Amino acid sequence: MDQFSQSSRHNSHIESLIARARSGDAWAFDQLMIAHQQRVMATAWRMLGNVEDARDAAQEVFLRLYKHLPKYDARQEFAGWLYRIVINVCHDVARKRGNRHASFEAEQEAGQLPILLSKDDSEHAAMRAEEQKIVMRALSTLTEKERAVIVLRDLEGISTEEVAKILGSTPTTVRSQISTARTKIKLYRDCFLKGGIRK
Repeated sequence: MDQFSQSSRHNSHIESLIARARSGDAWAFDQLMIAHQQRVMATAWRMLGNVEDARDAAQEVFLRLYKHLPKYDARQEFAGWLYRIVINVCHDVARKRGNRHASFEAEQEAGQLPILLSKDDSEHAAMRAEEQKIVMRALSTLTEKERAVIVLRDLEGISTEEVAKILGSTPTTVRSQISTARTKIKLYRDCFLKGGIRK
């Protein structure tokens, strides 16, 4: 189950907020934004690999959400619709910025990285942080489409069929892109661990 949709009670609350926000209730839109800001920021960071760009993207996501919410079709899943906005905004930001990437270490030292690790013992957390660093670096080597499918499928936990809907693609194409992306990440990881890539 993806992280936007957690329980039916939560979903009915979100549906209520959407309905109220669509009719102009500013408080309801604020609550909708608060309910999704952490996931939007984390997804944008995973897509862009840079906290500053992710913050800019998150702001743009909520501006577009506000602008297009009246056009939202309540028959479609809100989470998928929101993911589509996040991915589109991240593609736009990536195109505008070129190849600018802040290093993982610089952002970590500056305390700018979102908290994405669970509360484990410190040794396990350190191992996960190292693995996360490798994955984030590997993600930066993927094409936009490969990065989008791997972030949505493997990091956000969305089904292949839902990823295809979000990206306007087919499950077969998504599976192929996931396979290619996973292979590239594995090769990058293996090379990194063998010392072929500078830390």
